[in-house]
Amino acid sequence: GADGLILLESPKDFQDDFSMVYFNADGKESSMCGNGGRCIARFAKKLGIVKSEAKFTAIDGPHTAIVEEEMVRLKMGDVTEIKSSQEAYFLNTGSPHLVIFTEEIDAINVKSKGAKIRYSEEYKKEGTNVNFVEIKNGFFAMRTYERGVENETLACGTGAVAVALAAHFSGKTSSKKIVLETLGGKLSVDFEKTSGEYRNIWLNGPAKQVFMGEIVI
Repeated sequence: GADGLILLESPKDFQDDFSMVYFNADGKESSMCGNGGRCIARFAKKLGIVKSEAKFTAIDGPHTAIVEEEMVRLKMGDVTEIKSSQEAYFLNTGSPHLVIFTEEIDAINVKSKGAKIRYSEEYKKEGTNVNFVEIKNGFFAMRTYERGVENETLACGTGAVAVALAAHFSGKTSSKKIVLETLGGKLSVDFEKTSGEYRNIWLNGPAKQVFMGEIVI
């Protein structure tokens, strides 16, 4: 199985190498998938469409990716607004995310608790992804409930960006390069903050091929 389907299509902008279209597991076209963006950049390199740098447009706008072997850096869109309420933070990093800082993250029923928030009166119209975060030994452990998948996923790239920015915004870290531990492995996010806005945001991590098939029509 998979969390979704990514299509690498011809570029709509002459400056791009390709276009990215992403469908969630529920069959609906989704908002931006950060890890998907890193994966499609590595796939484009494998196909010989790009060398070490890829430029493409996804549903949330243009992106640049740097591919070095299995490590892929993806430039994300700027974040100009973060809403906070107690230990919860809401922001859009290409997809909408609620970030909740908590304790004993391993004991949380992410599917049940995440679904309750995602379908609550406040969020049920547009939906939201829900990230539960615990500070562990200097890094941020996170687990994510993804709308469209309607379940916990092993890692979420736009969620990792949301957690990193929320951690900095809330004063839980002063670092502008943050390591995040997901069930699928480690990601890192680096960024700049100017005039209260987060810019030059990069999502970093591995992208490994685990399967190859051929569709015969």
